[in-house]
Amino acid sequence: MDNIIHKYIESLIKDRSGLISEMEAIAREQGVPIMEAAGIEALLQIMRIQQPRRILEIGTAIGYSALRMAQALPNVEIVTIERDEQRYQQAIDYISRSGNKSRVTVLFGDALELAAEAGEKGPYDAIFIDAAKGQYTKFFESYSAFLTTNGTVYTDNVLFKGYVAGIPAESKRINNLVKKIQSYNEWLMNHPDFDTAIIPVGDGLAISRKRGGE
Repeated sequence: MDNIIHKYIESLIKDRSGLISEMEAIAREQGVPIMEAAGIEALLQIMRIQQPRRILEIGTAIGYSALRMAQALPNVEIVTIERDEQRYQQAIDYISRSGNKSRVTVLFGDALELAAEAGEKGPYDAIFIDAAKGQYTKFFESYSAFLTTNGTVYTDNVLFKGYVAGIPAESKRINNLVKKIQSYNEWLMNHPDFDTAIIPVGDGLAISRKRGGE
């Protein structure tokens, strides 16, 4: 049933065109992980409601999510971090071609080592975590301090193809990663400073809003 619903929702989403369509094709050809269609549409709609003015993205890849956010939010400024040199260069190229170069800044390096540099460009109304799944807790701990009072952290892939819910993993490596994501989800849901909801859309999207705001 879940798969049928998922396909139905995706069938309703309009095809993307131009540069975005090209990026989706490249992602398929090169095996670049980008958000599933239903997942990114949900993320963008929630961000349209939130209306963040500054976003930090951890995990640029080829710049797909950054450009989708820039298109959906005309007034937003985005700082995004990528450690893979080839994908970093691809992202720079696509962002330059998009006309959003002045609103999207790409930092090259390991996100666990760039917290100070990224923090100087904050604070951020939203942080989007979509990088190495085994490091989610460290990313959250390193960067959530740069949130504004009403800031929100969005984390992708928290349901990890259903593995976290008990679907058998096909390898020890995958099983170890599943355990880390399960631990992250439990930690996140019990975090004393954030209210979190996990939405079963795409590969699972966690939305964590900072407590203490208006």
